[in-house]
Amino acid sequence: MSIISQIAQTLKKPEYVIEDILFIAPMRYKIYYIPKRTHGFRQIAQPSKELKECQRAFLRFCNLPTHNCAMAYREGLSIKENAIAHKNQAYLLKLDFENFFNSITPNIFWHTWELTGAELPTKDNQQWIEKLLFWNLEDKLVLSVGAPSSPSVSNFCMLIFDQMLQDQCQSLGIKYTRYADDLTFSTNEKDILFQIPESVENILSKCFNGNLRLNKGKTIFSSKAHNRHVTGITITNSGKISLGRSKKRYIKHKIHQFSLELLNNHEVKHLKGLMAYARHIEPSFYESLIRKYSKELIERIFEVPNE
Repeated sequence: MSIISQIAQTLKKPEYVIEDILFIAPMRYKIYYIPKRTHGFRQIAQPSKELKECQRAFLRFCNLPTHNCAMAYREGLSIKENAIAHKNQAYLLKLDFENFFNSITPNIFWHTWELTGAELPTKDNQQWIEKLLFWNLEDKLVLSVGAPSSPSVSNFCMLIFDQMLQDQCQSLGIKYTRYADDLTFSTNEKDILFQIPESVENILSKCFNGNLRLNKGKTIFSSKAHNRHVTGITITNSGKISLGRSKKRYIKHKIHQFSLELLNNHEVKHLKGLMAYARHIEPSFYESLIRKYSKELIERIFEVPNE
């Protein structure tokens, strides 16, 4: 069955409608920019509503495999589980990919597909799938930050890389996880992590032939002698995960402002998100807020509608 027929059946739409959507799909993106946490802006390419529906439909019937060390975009896993995986190790290394999604191309996708041993789709279906999943960035097809299919596709494209790196790390007694473009390594053996960046670059060269590179400016070595953070979560020296003192102080400050009715609606929704995050990451801190500020006040924060 063709990819067009499968999407049409899934969405209960005529095939000609799906063909019309996919024919110029790589051009059906709205571009906007959001500020990065430190400096500069991140480019977001968001597919049209109709294309998003097709991308989600594809993921429903095409089960793309993901390595178990990939912690992002998988049901039941989050940044919390990613941090927990490293909480009992004394030494930590964090690496980061440069321009992750926009570095993944159809060639990488099909190369990974072949290496899994699965039969390649027909040429026609390959072309439709490329139109479906990839965005036209300056006449080059790449994954976009903003497409609902990009997270699963990126995890799939990293499958062989993750396996090769996992095998090497296991042989050295190193724990490895990847959360999207954030790679984390931990161990209790001093100095062994210093060899990892070169190993990662060698594996990247084998798997992607220079198309995917590390952002060397974001390489961070850490240990119990310093603050350890994994995907934004603090790991204490006692092996527990925490929001960190500064974030806790900030949340308490915002709750106090809320109690004095000093926050506007946008700020209250932001506080609501922080509270939900705190409840997920560090439930004991969340419970302490209820004891300090009262259950009634905390419930009032969560009563604010999201829209």
